[in-house]
Amino acid sequence: MLQNLSNEVLYEMVRKIADGGMGLVYEALQKGAGNFSKSVAIKLIREEYSAIPEFQKNFIGEARLVADLIHTNIVQTYHLGEVNNQYFMVMEYVDGVNLEQFLDKQRELNRPIPIEVAVFIISRVARGLAYAHQKCDAKGRLLGIVHRDIGPKNIMLTWEGDVKLTDFGIAKALDLMYNEEGKVIAGKDEYLSPEQASYAVTDGRADLFGLGIVLTELLLSRNIFRATDRLDSRRNILTMEIPQFAGLRVEIDEKLEAIIQRLLTRDRDRRFQTAYEVLTELEFYLYSDGYGPTNEKLGVYLRELMGYAAPGTRSPLSVPINPGQTG
Repeated sequence: MLQNLSNEVLYEMVRKIADGGMGLVYEALQKGAGNFSKSVAIKLIREEYSAIPEFQKNFIGEARLVADLIHTNIVQTYHLGEVNNQYFMVMEYVDGVNLEQFLDKQRELNRPIPIEVAVFIISRVARGLAYAHQKCDAKGRLLGIVHRDIGPKNIMLTWEGDVKLTDFGIAKALDLMYNEEGKVIAGKDEYLSPEQASYAVTDGRADLFGLGIVLTELLLSRNIFRATDRLDSRRNILTMEIPQFAGLRVEIDEKLEAIIQRLLTRDRDRRFQTAYEVLTELEFYLYSDGYGPTNEKLGVYLRELMGYAAPGTRSPLSVPINPGQTG
């Protein structure tokens, strides 16, 4: 039980929902007056790291960075607290699964993800990134946020079909985050941009390459850059020939192929330049014929896939994502 004595807010831990290298995330109930109860997520630094100033600094920096990122496609942070010298972050609880769990289930069922489902998910992540990349501080200065850790574990899907980007723990931004670009590599090897893999200074375009990797993983059910050895994954990011994806899945048409190839362009000056540009291209691809996926349709697909029925609701699980295009 965590208690904030200054305002009498209680957090009752329910279960552990994520176990990372340096942090833990729990589902918790926020308790208040008049039997008030609200589900939240509590993120903690592991006890063995909580006394190390650098970890505390980064954790506080993450909380400060995301405090004002209020957007439907980004997991919201409500509060930063401290109990017995251990910092904790109170965050929006996302009732659903992460994209890695979604992919694992598709692989288990040997079931390809419909093209438009994959594109829709990535378009919503691009929407969240477009907001974060353009975020300014109270003085109107561009924060220059770069997430640097775009990957399936950090993309959440709610049972209702909302898509939310989370975990800005290694993000960089103006005046807020400790950063050693040029000395260390931040991010997971098989989801790096070429800039990250080569120790270069990054900007928002690095996140767009990561979007391209995740999109192709959704379409092919595998990460084309992943190797057994971490160095080989990085080497693939930097030098592997980018395939023609239409040759790997016949439903990928030339319009989607062009979007993918531009996302995975190693020369960032020839890549998409903004997440908003990516969002525009993906939405035009999805909706130019006047019909396309929605949050509600993604929610139906997700619940059917995972065998989930929300308590007290009836889901039209027999309704396909798009009767005219199943991908």
